Amino acid sequence: MGRLVNLGFVAMAAAVVILATSARAQDKGKGKASQLDQVKRLAGEWTGKMKHGEHEMDATATYRITSGGTAVIETLGPGSEHEMVTMYNQDGDDLVLTHYCMLGNQPRMKADKSGGTNKLAFKFAGAGNLKSDQDMHMHDMTLEIVDDDHIKTTWTLYKDGKPSEKATFDLKRTKK
Repeated sequence: MGRLVNLGFVAMAAAVVILATSARAQDKGKGKASQLDQVKRLAGEWTGKMKHGEHEMDATATYRITSGGTAVIETLGPGSEHEMVTMYNQDGDDLVLTHYCMLGNQPRMKADKSGGTNKLAFKFAGAGNLKSDQDMHMHDMTLEIVDDDHIKTTWTLYKDGKPSEKATFDLKRTKK
């Protein structure tokens, strides 16, 4: 009889654990989308304008989800001599990016967690191939998802340890 009580207790405890785990998974699914999920929404091709100082020119970008859904590749100016790649991925609880810049360095940035669901503000968190933070490099970037078919990004270039120039992209999704 004692053995039946113990088996019943074990079965009941296992059921409670299973139900709690299932409820937690459901709650997690109901929460707001992760910052990486926001970037994944951009998958596709984009065209528009880029302003850099007084200059304005045509711009293109592509966003592609890769690595089993754990990263997004952004390619600015695909196929051009000025092509640059930015990789977005989750690092623990943080959304981070590495920008492979035509300046030959690789700034890393981390998204501010307090941003809204449609605006991600990335701040400098180090760089590869940068001798000093006084050297010219991209230091921050803001990505605003205006709607499903319109985004704006602003990249801030630092020189001599302070903001120097901004490059702003205003892009619309290419419809096929």
